[in-house]
Amino acid sequence: MKISRRNDSDHQNTDLQDSISASDFVATDAPSDRKRRNPLRQAPVYLALILAGTGVGIIGNRLVGSELPIPAQPPLETQTSELPINSAAPSASLIPVNQNFIAAAVEQVGPAVVRIDSSRTVSTRIPEIFGRRFFGESGDPNSPPTRVEEGTGSGFVIDADGLILTNAHVVDGADQVTVTLKDGREFSGEVLGTDPVTDVAVIRIEANGLPTVKVGNSEQIRPGEWAIAIGNPLGLDNTVTAGIISATGRSSADVRVPDKRVDFIQTDAAINPGNSGGPLLNERGEVIGMNTAIIGGAQGLGFAIPINTAQDIANQLIETGRAEHAYLGIQMATITPELKERLSQDPNIDVQIPVEEGVVIIAVEPNSPAASSGLQAGDVIQQVGGQAVPTSEEVQRIVSDSSVGEDLSMQVLRNGETVNLTVQPGDFPTE
Repeated sequence: MKISRRNDSDHQNTDLQDSISASDFVATDAPSDRKRRNPLRQAPVYLALILAGTGVGIIGNRLVGSELPIPAQPPLETQTSELPINSAAPSASLIPVNQNFIAAAVEQVGPAVVRIDSSRTVSTRIPEIFGRRFFGESGDPNSPPTRVEEGTGSGFVIDADGLILTNAHVVDGADQVTVTLKDGREFSGEVLGTDPVTDVAVIRIEANGLPTVKVGNSEQIRPGEWAIAIGNPLGLDNTVTAGIISATGRSSADVRVPDKRVDFIQTDAAINPGNSGGPLLNERGEVIGMNTAIIGGAQGLGFAIPINTAQDIANQLIETGRAEHAYLGIQMATITPELKERLSQDPNIDVQIPVEEGVVIIAVEPNSPAASSGLQAGDVIQQVGGQAVPTSEEVQRIVSDSSVGEDLSMQVLRNGETVNLTVQPGDFPTE
């Protein structure tokens, strides 16, 4: 079964407060070597904006506000519209809409939003050092060898026969997954696959005839559009919040999660543990994203995985149980005066940049596809796949769109000379 999109026109939320290394200026398509945070101790995400006020106002091309009477128009022989139209402006400049569009979207999608409770067993075995048990200040040699960690997140039904989309960190390593529908029914869930690179997972439950969401097109959204979210923060099932799309195309470096491969949607999301994996909707009630992360210590900085990305990964997980991500194994950065200064002052990086623009390779992972192809630290990437690449994000996009194992041409500037190479991207290692 594949998930299709319309073509018309916690376990816990990721706390990003301390997830970036000192080299936060470096974009990378190499696996992060930082220690993974326990996914069952992370906090989830969601979107919130208090909507208040009365009266009638025009927002964008909509007439919104409280249900105040509109003064009757004087009789005109040529009048054909309920609202006055400026003949110099497009006729669609004032289009009345359902003032309760948020409520309508919630009524449509709410039944397809689920709560996901998961648990896993972790070892508490106390290590032995030089033949003695090491307890720490509160160690107990008689404590049980394992303990159960529990978490709660959100998800949404994408197929009436029991397929559910959620975040990978909600169910990562779970021994048991329980899915609760809005009507109170509970089902045991089977994790079909997880993809930590994009934080997408698919769960199956034994059910049919379930309510489903309507999938939109995340490539068509614009900053400033309405955004509606439904989820289960702190056990408060089917909580609704609303706001706007703050930005699109936020890179993993922007969001400070260098081990992810997603161009995130930014929203003015509230911080609500339990909302990870919940849907982000447009004003028509179509899913445009899946809430996944916030930046700790900030307000109104929430991020969602675009639904186009999520459903592409979900289709792979449904078919094979895993997802492929092409990668080279390099750390790279867009060249700026600030970058050149920082590199020149770093005694641990021996990279000289002789040009003012482009993308420089900071480091090459040992035994990676990049290393096998002959790429070196200090190379300035000029083209990938025959396309000019002014930024590191553009390099990552082209590589991500390529196929694992297929030839990918690269042109680099090395010691003042142009060098042409061919690299075969590998599958992004998740460990």
